[in-house]
Amino acid sequence: MDGFEGFELRRFAVNGVEIAARIGGRERAPLLMLLHGFPQSHVLWRRVARLLEDCFRLVLPDLRGYGDSSKPHGAADHANYSKRTMAADLHALMRSLGHERYAVCGHDRGGRVAHRLALDQPQAVRKLCVLDIAPTLDMYAATDMRFATAYYHWFHLIQPSPLPERMIGSDAPFYLRTKLGGWGSEGTAFMEDAAFAEYERCFCTPEAIHAACEDYRAAASIDLEHDRASRAAGEKIACDLHVLWGERGVIHALFDPLTLWRAQCAGTVSGLLMPAGHYIAEELPEATAQALIGFFAP
Repeated sequence: MDGFEGFELRRFAVNGVEIAARIGGRERAPLLMLLHGFPQSHVLWRRVARLLEDCFRLVLPDLRGYGDSSKPHGAADHANYSKRTMAADLHALMRSLGHERYAVCGHDRGGRVAHRLALDQPQAVRKLCVLDIAPTLDMYAATDMRFATAYYHWFHLIQPSPLPERMIGSDAPFYLRTKLGGWGSEGTAFMEDAAFAEYERCFCTPEAIHAACEDYRAAASIDLEHDRASRAAGEKIACDLHVLWGERGVIHALFDPLTLWRAQCAGTVSGLLMPAGHYIAEELPEATAQALIGFFAP
């Protein structure tokens, strides 16, 4: 779609799946991988990538289960959609490109994958930025009526298959548009028709809806096991971390993201409250790009 002129769309066979990714930006510049969240794809970064391409070599994957990447059927224990497995996909992708060390920025689910990647591959992640999330374990531990109401999908999508799949599939475009216009983002006017059409193409299939549910089922089960084990072992993010979150979003209303992330990071933690809802990179592409350049530039 428009916005990715000069970026090459490639497919990589890694970790038993195929991961689609766009690659572009300046050759031999610092490496930066940008990860999207639910219910989107790498198209999320279309405006920000244009503003970063002169400063970085950019890798924009579709996470396992999203976009044009593989959407395997979920395993009984949801392990093939664990953040550990999804992070392993991306580390293998970067190594296949010849990159052993790189920076990572992730929004929403992509931020959770990036968090696990930084824990599991500390030698690889140079710097980390997460957008509009707090650590998964802390968010589940703090569940109350306000959180369950605002993020009801965290509890709906984890129900056994095929209940949420069939409910969403009965009118997937309506569900998608509702999600993209929520969480403080006040509608979808900031998404042009071509971007929404891409999200609809990639999300509104039985395979993609099942994959998204499996992502959340993993988050409420095996991911929590991994997170508890990491904390018990004293594992923390080793690199510096930057946090961006929206002043109209659920994270700002219900959590103290900087305090929570500082407890999970051995590096320096910085952050910025953005005048946006959940979809910060699409609502405020210039401000997002400026923040990323300021943090990731050598």
